[in-house]
Amino acid sequence: MNEDIVKGKWKEMKGTIKEQWGDLTDDDLVEIEGKTEKLAGILQTKYGYSKEKAEEAYKGVLEKYKDK
Repeated sequence: MNEDIVKGKWKEMKGTIKEQWGDLTDDDLVEIEGKTEKLAGILQTKYGYSKEKAEEAYKGVLEKYKDK
């Protein structure tokens, strides 16, 4: 899913992301604002994920919104 589509669906996705990663604050979600690289970076920082694990984790969430 390309970044423009993620930005367009960001409002829908925020709830799912907040449920999956409860330590993310509203400020984190504002900072991310649909930018997948930002999401990966914050997951690495807050959850200690490797870059690969962070990318795999957010791609799993993106897949749920792929056809919506």
